[in-house]
Amino acid sequence: MTTATTRWSPRLWGTLVVLCAALFLDALDVSMVGVALPSIRTDLHLSTTSLQWVVSGYVLGYGGLLLLGGRAADLLGRRRVFLAALAVFAVASLLGGLVNDGGLLIATRFVKGVAAAFTAPAGLSIITTTFPEGHQRNRALSIYTTCGASGFSLGLVLSGLLTEVGWRWTFLLPFPLALLALAAGSRLIPRQERPQREGRGYDLLGAVTATGALLLLVYTVTEAQGVGWGSARTVLSLLGVAALFAAFVTVEQRTAHPLVRLGIFRNGLVARANVGALACFGAYVGFQFIATLYLQSLLGWSALEMALAFLPAGVLVAASATRMGALVDRFGTTKLMLVGFPAALLGYANFLRIGPHSDYLTVILPSMVLLGIHFALVFPSLNIQATDGVADSEQGLASGLVNTSFQIGGAVVLAVVTAVVTAGGGGDVRAQLGADHNAVGVVAGVALLGLLVTAFGAVQDRRTARAAAAAAYPVPDYPLPAHGSATSTADEPAEEEAVQRP
Repeated sequence: MTTATTRWSPRLWGTLVVLCAALFLDALDVSMVGVALPSIRTDLHLSTTSLQWVVSGYVLGYGGLLLLGGRAADLLGRRRVFLAALAVFAVASLLGGLVNDGGLLIATRFVKGVAAAFTAPAGLSIITTTFPEGHQRNRALSIYTTCGASGFSLGLVLSGLLTEVGWRWTFLLPFPLALLALAAGSRLIPRQERPQREGRGYDLLGAVTATGALLLLVYTVTEAQGVGWGSARTVLSLLGVAALFAAFVTVEQRTAHPLVRLGIFRNGLVARANVGALACFGAYVGFQFIATLYLQSLLGWSALEMALAFLPAGVLVAASATRMGALVDRFGTTKLMLVGFPAALLGYANFLRIGPHSDYLTVILPSMVLLGIHFALVFPSLNIQATDGVADSEQGLASGLVNTSFQIGGAVVLAVVTAVVTAGGGGDVRAQLGADHNAVGVVAGVALLGLLVTAFGAVQDRRTARAAAAAAYPVPDYPLPAHGSATSTADEPAEEEAVQRP
């Protein structure tokens, strides 16, 4: 554990760098693949459905197993889980760049998603149990989450450059970086006491029902755009998701050692942070899909030009890394989010100005800058809120929950946005623009949900603070003279003096 001072030792800095590198690689891997998809389809002769699963396979493994990954970190040891999963991630990266079969490529993507489902919550919980709550943890989490957002933005640029050389490099690049992080992590990440397993059973039934529900949900929303949201297959799958979630809740309420202690959601910050994560990342992933289609399909930009268009947002996020901790200390996470979510809404609203020949400087760039401000303020704040006030023994759980919310939000909103774009678009430019506008409206609505939840939290926090202040400093109950009595005027100075005395 760190000391009360703000000066960190070189080893502590090294630990944070390793954890940031792992999150950076996770985000990098997600964003790099999208730009390389056309080249992958041509080289491996994949159908559109198979090509979609190059992306969805990763999301399926990542979003479906995050809860299990977070709980495994609590029960098996965070350092052990983190390093083992990072090793699997490195091997899967190498295999993904070497395979020549579409099915094998999708399989390696799923394995990488599973590995990330264990590294992400384990890494976040290592930070929250290594740095004490307050200034030091806020500073560490701000740097950590900023690295993740920067990796997502930088991945777009790198993928544009690497795809020009060959799409396989987008898969091979994470391999040596993961090996370096693994070697450094095995030396720098402090060993922790073995978790006490006495009286801490493994909730296997809860793990099966929760993982099954999340896997089926991600699978259903990614497939719905192809088979139709109203099809019998989609409806039955959603009913299956509801049944599995209901079974999961029942199991968690009755088991002595639940996978997810449902009482954690009584912490208002934790509950609101998870809803905010759904809204924040879901809206941005949907927007990125719309903007990519618009810039490449309608404006005819190259992959590299499109990637560079997103770069200002990433630069703003990266530049804010060293300042976010101080801002959180001064203003608190809720106030920062009350600025960040409106910035996103303004960015999405400005993007509605796009037309057949939009100018980058006056239309597209302002939206990217506003979204950069949004991510810089909201992304670290959500991660801080999601783990605030949670016991060390449940930090892996809290980390898994918020990461699950990010991924599920991205998968669900992307599926809805894709359906809107596909239903309204066509060969006509005007029709495609109309579909894009409708889809941006959906994205803005999701961001508005995040703002409303944050505003509700601000009101609740103010009421709680007032109630706590009233309880700590009650108003003295002094007897007042009867109205109109003979002593009401003559004794006023004496009574005032008595009230002022302690």
